[in-house]
Amino acid sequence: MKSSLVELTQQALVDDDFLRGDPITGDRYYSKEFMQKEWDQMWSRTWHVGGTLAQLPEPGCVITAQIGTESILMLRDDEGNIRAYYNVCQHRGNRLVNCEETKVKRLVCGYHSWCYGLNGSLLIAKDSENFPQGNPVGKLHLKELRCETFGGLVWFNMFPNAPALRDSLGVVADQLEVYEMDKTVRVMHLTSEVNCNWKVIQDNFSEAYHVTALHRELATHIDDSYHNTTFEVYRNGHSRMLMKGSLPSGSGKAKKVQAPLDDIMRSWGLKPEEFDGRAGDVRLAMQKQKRALGKERGYSQYDNLTDDQLSDYHHYTLFPNMSFTMAAESYQILRPMPHPTDPEKCLFDHWYFVRPATGETEVGTPIGMLPLKPAAHEVFKHGERSMGFVADQDLSVAIAQQRGLHSRGYSDSYLAEQESRVRRYHEVINDYIAGRI
Repeated sequence: MKSSLVELTQQALVDDDFLRGDPITGDRYYSKEFMQKEWDQMWSRTWHVGGTLAQLPEPGCVITAQIGTESILMLRDDEGNIRAYYNVCQHRGNRLVNCEETKVKRLVCGYHSWCYGLNGSLLIAKDSENFPQGNPVGKLHLKELRCETFGGLVWFNMFPNAPALRDSLGVVADQLEVYEMDKTVRVMHLTSEVNCNWKVIQDNFSEAYHVTALHRELATHIDDSYHNTTFEVYRNGHSRMLMKGSLPSGSGKAKKVQAPLDDIMRSWGLKPEEFDGRAGDVRLAMQKQKRALGKERGYSQYDNLTDDQLSDYHHYTLFPNMSFTMAAESYQILRPMPHPTDPEKCLFDHWYFVRPATGETEVGTPIGMLPLKPAAHEVFKHGERSMGFVADQDLSVAIAQQRGLHSRGYSDSYLAEQESRVRRYHEVINDYIAGRI
C-alpha cells in the first residue's frame, strides 16, 4: 500500500478495547422478532449490491434484486444514469418486472398497462380521465431509492438519509480500487437456499479459526496460521484479514511444493522441483515472476498492487452481509441474504469474478473450469449441487450449528482473540437495532 493508504488504514482501525462483550445468544438466529428488528433497523439502512454494471450497458437495460420481502429494480435511463426503484406499480401494487434481467423502452405493468418512463414518471394510465382524485399521468412516480456504482457493481440503499456509498465503505473503498474490479467478468453466479440463519454463514466468514479444521487442503498453498495472519477491524463495521499465499501453512512442516501450488507455478513458468526442500521461497518467486510477466498477460492492475497483493489473499467482511476475497487476478463475493419469512433459512450467493488474461477463453473457478463469459444465474437448494468445494465445507457445519443454537446448553460464544471480529459484528448489529448508528 502507498504510505498515505497505510496511514488511512491505521486511522480507520478500532481502539484496542473495542469490544463491549455483548453476548451472542441463540435467539438471534431463530427469533422472528429479532429478524424483524434487523429488517427495520439494519437491512433497510445499509448498502447492498444489486448486480453488476456490465448488466446495464445501455439505456433500457434492467436488472432486479430480491432482499427480504422487497424487490428492487435497477436500470440505465435514457440519459445514461443508473437508477433504482422499488419494483412496484403505483396503481395497485403489482410487480412491474418479474424476471432478473431484461431490456425495455418503458416499464409497463402487466395488470392494467400503466406505463412508466425510465426516469420513473408515469406516462400512460388507461382511462386517465376517470380518476376522481385527478389524472395520475405526470403526477405519480415510481418510488426511487439511493443507487450508486463502485467496483463495477451496482449498489442500492433503502434509507434516504444514508451516507454516500464511498463514505460508508471508508478506507475499504481506497483499498479495493487498486484491483480494478470494474474490468473483471462474473463467470460464476450461484444461489443456494440453506437451512440456517444468514448470520451463521456470516460469522464463519468473520474468522479464520475454522480454516485448519474445515479447509485442510488449503494449507498446501495458503499460510493459515493465525500467527502469520493480520486482522484489521474498522470503526465503520467492516474488517479485513490478510493471509499469505503461494506458500505452505506456517503451522505445518511441509517442505515440498504440493498441489495445487505446483500447477500454479508452472502456469507462471516456474519449476516446482527446483523448490524441493524450500517451499517457503515460492511466495517471493511468484511475486517476482508475476511482476515480470504480468503486463504481457494483460494484467494492468499489477501496476497498482504491492508485491504482497500479487501473492496474498485479502479477505474483506463488509457489513452487513458481504465477504470479498481479493486475489491479484480474481475475486469472489460470498453473501448470505435474509430469507423473506423464515429466520432459520437464508439465500447464499457465491459470485466469482475473473480478470481476463490475454487470449484466455476458459478460467479456473471454485467449481472447475468455466467459459470466460458472464454466467447465467443458477438457483438451487443446499446439497443439490456444489457451491464450490471450500463453500461446501463451510456449509457442512451450518445446519448443525443452527440446530445447536436452540439448545439450553448454549448461552454465549466463547471466542478466541482471532475471532474478535465475530463479536464485533454482532455488536454492530446491536448498534443498528438500538439506534446508535
